[in-house]
Amino acid sequence: MIDFYAWPTPNCRKVSILLEELGLDYNVHTIDINNGDQFAPEFLAVSPNNKVPAISDSETGVNLFESGAILLYLAEQHNRFLPQDPKDRAEVFQWLMWQMGGLGPMAGQAHHYLKNNPGKSAYAEDRFRTEVGRLYGVLNKHLEQREFIGSEYSIADMAIWPWVARHEWHQINLADYPNVRVWYQRLAQRPAVQKGYDVPHPAGEIPQG
Repeated sequence: MIDFYAWPTPNCRKVSILLEELGLDYNVHTIDINNGDQFAPEFLAVSPNNKVPAISDSETGVNLFESGAILLYLAEQHNRFLPQDPKDRAEVFQWLMWQMGGLGPMAGQAHHYLKNNPGKSAYAEDRFRTEVGRLYGVLNKHLEQREFIGSEYSIADMAIWPWVARHEWHQINLADYPNVRVWYQRLAQRPAVQKGYDVPHPAGEIPQG
Protein backbone atom coordinates (compact mmCIF):
# COMPACT_ATOMS: atom_id res chain seq x y z
CA MET A 1 0.00 0.00 0.00
CA ILE A 2 1.21 3.49 -0.89
CA ASP A 3 0.58 6.44 1.39
CA PHE A 4 0.47 9.51 -0.84
CA TYR A 5 0.86 12.99 0.63
CA ALA A 6 -0.54 15.61 -1.70
CA TRP A 7 -2.12 18.96 -2.44
CA PRO A 8 -3.65 19.92 -5.85
CA THR A 9 -0.43 21.08 -7.50
CA PRO A 10 1.12 20.03 -10.82
CA ASN A 11 3.92 18.13 -9.09
CA CYS A 12 1.44 16.14 -7.01
CA ARG A 13 -0.77 15.44 -10.02
CA LYS A 14 2.16 13.81 -11.80
CA VAL A 15 2.22 11.18 -9.08
CA SER A 16 -1.54 10.72 -8.74
CA ILE A 17 -1.82 10.22 -12.51
CA LEU A 18 0.86 7.54 -12.41
CA LEU A 19 -0.75 5.83 -9.42
CA GLU A 20 -4.04 5.74 -11.34
CA GLU A 21 -2.37 4.52 -14.53
CA LEU A 22 -0.71 1.72 -12.56
CA GLY A 23 -4.01 0.84 -10.87
CA LEU A 24 -2.39 0.80 -7.44
CA ASP A 25 -4.19 1.00 -4.13
CA TYR A 26 -3.12 4.09 -2.24
CA ASN A 27 -4.15 6.19 0.71
CA VAL A 28 -4.30 9.95 0.18
CA HIS A 29 -3.17 12.27 2.94
CA THR A 30 -4.16 15.85 2.18
CA ILE A 31 -1.37 18.27 3.06
CA ASP A 32 -2.84 21.76 2.99
CA ILE A 33 0.20 23.85 2.19
CA ASN A 34 -1.79 27.04 2.72
CA ASN A 35 -2.33 26.10 6.37
CA GLY A 36 1.20 24.89 7.05
CA ASP A 37 0.49 21.15 7.13
CA GLN A 38 3.85 20.60 5.41
CA PHE A 39 5.62 21.56 8.64
CA ALA A 40 3.88 18.97 10.81
CA PRO A 41 6.38 16.53 12.41
CA GLU A 42 4.59 13.47 11.04
CA PHE A 43 4.87 14.81 7.50
CA LEU A 44 8.49 15.88 7.95
CA ALA A 45 9.28 12.29 8.93
CA VAL A 46 8.37 11.32 5.36
CA SER A 47 9.41 14.49 3.53
CA PRO A 48 12.16 16.33 5.43
CA ASN A 49 12.25 19.01 2.71
CA ASN A 50 8.68 19.97 3.79
CA LYS A 51 7.41 19.79 0.21
CA VAL A 52 4.66 17.79 -1.47
CA PRO A 53 4.38 15.31 -3.04
CA ALA A 54 5.76 12.49 -0.96
CA ILE A 55 5.04 8.79 -0.68
CA SER A 56 5.57 6.05 1.86
CA ASP A 57 5.62 2.51 0.51
CA SER A 58 4.71 0.13 3.33
CA GLU A 59 5.73 -2.92 1.28
CA THR A 60 9.32 -1.79 0.77
CA GLY A 61 9.73 0.65 3.64
CA VAL A 62 10.73 3.39 1.22
CA ASN A 63 9.85 7.03 1.87
CA LEU A 64 10.36 9.42 -1.02
CA PHE A 65 9.95 13.10 -1.74
CA GLU A 66 10.63 14.90 -5.07
CA SER A 67 8.09 14.12 -7.77
CA GLY A 68 10.62 13.00 -10.39
CA ALA A 69 12.19 10.51 -8.00
CA ILE A 70 8.74 9.18 -7.12
CA LEU A 71 7.82 8.71 -10.79
CA LEU A 72 11.05 6.84 -11.50
CA TYR A 73 10.68 4.67 -8.40
CA LEU A 74 7.12 3.60 -9.19
CA ALA A 75 7.73 3.11 -12.92
CA GLU A 76 10.82 0.99 -12.32
CA GLN A 77 9.21 -0.98 -9.50
CA HIS A 78 6.26 -1.93 -11.67
CA ASN A 79 8.16 -2.04 -14.97
CA ARG A 80 5.68 0.20 -16.75
CA PHE A 81 5.71 3.59 -18.46
CA LEU A 82 9.47 3.46 -19.06
CA PRO A 83 10.66 2.11 -22.43
CA GLN A 84 12.93 -0.91 -22.39
CA ASP A 85 15.06 0.21 -25.32
CA PRO A 86 18.05 2.16 -23.90
CA LYS A 87 17.78 4.99 -26.44
CA ASP A 88 14.05 5.43 -25.90
CA ARG A 89 14.52 5.19 -22.14
CA ALA A 90 17.19 7.91 -22.23
CA GLU A 91 14.80 10.16 -24.15
CA VAL A 92 12.19 9.80 -21.41
CA PHE A 93 14.81 10.63 -18.78
CA GLN A 94 15.82 13.68 -20.82
CA TRP A 95 12.31 15.12 -21.01
CA LEU A 96 11.58 14.29 -17.40
CA MET A 97 14.65 16.31 -16.42
CA TRP A 98 13.56 19.08 -18.82
CA GLN A 99 10.34 19.36 -16.90
CA MET A 100 12.03 19.18 -13.52
CA GLY A 101 14.75 21.69 -14.34
CA GLY A 102 12.98 23.96 -16.83
CA LEU A 103 9.24 23.95 -17.32
CA GLY A 104 8.32 23.34 -13.68
CA PRO A 105 10.53 25.99 -12.05
CA MET A 106 9.89 28.62 -14.73
CA ALA A 107 6.14 28.01 -14.78
CA GLY A 108 6.10 28.12 -11.00
CA GLN A 109 7.71 31.55 -11.09
CA ALA A 110 5.20 32.61 -13.73
CA HIS A 111 2.41 31.55 -11.37
CA HIS A 112 3.95 33.60 -8.58
CA TYR A 113 4.22 36.82 -10.53
CA LEU A 114 1.54 36.64 -13.24
CA LYS A 115 -1.28 35.06 -11.25
CA ASN A 116 -0.60 35.58 -7.57
CA ASN A 117 1.29 38.89 -7.50
CA PRO A 118 0.43 40.83 -10.67
CA GLY A 119 1.80 44.34 -10.82
CA LYS A 120 4.57 43.72 -8.28
CA SER A 121 7.38 43.45 -10.83
CA ALA A 122 6.99 44.15 -14.55
CA TYR A 123 10.51 42.85 -15.12
CA ALA A 124 9.79 39.50 -13.45
CA GLU A 125 6.44 39.14 -15.20
CA ASP A 126 8.05 39.72 -18.59
CA ARG A 127 11.02 37.47 -17.83
CA PHE A 128 9.01 34.44 -16.77
CA ARG A 129 6.22 34.90 -19.31
CA THR A 130 8.85 35.01 -22.07
CA GLU A 131 10.78 32.01 -20.78
CA VAL A 132 7.67 29.89 -20.33
CA GLY A 133 6.60 30.79 -23.85
CA ARG A 134 10.01 29.70 -25.12
CA LEU A 135 9.66 26.36 -23.31
CA TYR A 136 6.21 25.81 -24.82
CA GLY A 137 7.84 26.43 -28.19
CA VAL A 138 10.49 23.80 -27.51
CA LEU A 139 7.79 21.31 -26.57
CA ASN A 140 5.67 22.25 -29.58
CA LYS A 141 8.57 21.57 -31.95
CA HIS A 142 9.36 18.27 -30.26
CA LEU A 143 5.75 17.09 -30.64
CA GLU A 144 5.67 17.57 -34.42
CA GLN A 145 4.33 14.28 -35.84
CA ARG A 146 4.59 12.62 -32.42
CA GLU A 147 1.81 11.15 -30.32
CA PHE A 148 3.73 11.20 -27.05
CA ILE A 149 6.83 12.82 -25.56
CA GLY A 150 8.82 9.63 -26.05
CA SER A 151 8.36 6.60 -28.26
CA GLU A 152 5.37 5.57 -26.13
CA TYR A 153 3.21 6.98 -23.35
CA SER A 154 5.48 7.37 -20.34
CA ILE A 155 6.23 9.16 -17.11
CA ALA A 156 7.58 12.05 -19.21
CA ASP A 157 4.04 12.73 -20.47
CA MET A 158 2.68 12.44 -16.93
CA ALA A 159 5.29 14.87 -15.63
CA ILE A 160 4.71 17.57 -18.25
CA TRP A 161 0.94 17.39 -18.70
CA PRO A 162 -0.09 18.80 -15.27
CA TRP A 163 2.05 21.88 -15.83
CA VAL A 164 0.50 22.48 -19.25
CA ALA A 165 -2.89 22.10 -17.58
CA ARG A 166 -2.12 25.46 -15.95
CA HIS A 167 -1.43 27.21 -19.24
CA GLU A 168 -3.93 29.93 -18.35
CA TRP A 169 -1.86 30.76 -15.27
CA HIS A 170 1.14 31.18 -17.59
CA GLN A 171 -0.86 33.52 -19.88
CA ILE A 172 -0.33 30.97 -22.65
CA ASN A 173 -2.82 30.41 -25.45
CA LEU A 174 -2.48 26.79 -26.55
CA ALA A 175 -3.77 27.74 -29.98
CA ASP A 176 -0.31 29.27 -30.49
CA TYR A 177 1.24 25.85 -29.86
CA PRO A 178 -0.95 23.47 -31.88
CA ASN A 179 1.14 20.34 -31.37
CA VAL A 180 1.13 20.85 -27.62
CA ARG A 181 -2.60 21.47 -27.73
CA VAL A 182 -3.36 18.21 -29.58
CA TRP A 183 -1.12 16.23 -27.21
CA TYR A 184 -2.59 17.93 -24.15
CA GLN A 185 -6.19 17.31 -25.21
CA ARG A 186 -5.43 13.69 -26.12
CA LEU A 187 -4.03 12.95 -22.68
CA ALA A 188 -6.90 14.79 -21.00
CA GLN A 189 -9.22 12.08 -22.35
CA ARG A 190 -7.44 9.30 -20.47
CA PRO A 191 -9.50 8.10 -17.49
CA ALA A 192 -6.42 7.84 -15.25
CA VAL A 193 -5.44 11.42 -16.05
CA GLN A 194 -8.94 12.61 -15.20
CA LYS A 195 -8.96 10.67 -11.93
CA GLY A 196 -5.45 11.77 -11.02
CA TYR A 197 -6.33 15.41 -11.66
CA ASP A 198 -8.94 15.23 -8.89
CA VAL A 199 -6.53 14.05 -6.18
CA PRO A 200 -6.58 14.87 -3.30
CA HIS A 201 -10.03 16.37 -3.95
CA PRO A 202 -12.18 17.34 -6.96
CA ALA A 203 -10.70 20.33 -8.74
CA GLY A 204 -13.37 21.21 -11.29
CA GLU A 205 -13.20 20.87 -15.05
CA ILE A 206 -9.82 20.23 -16.64
CA PRO A 207 -8.89 23.35 -18.67
CA GLN A 208 -9.48 22.52 -22.32
CA GLY A 209 -7.08 24.82 -24.07
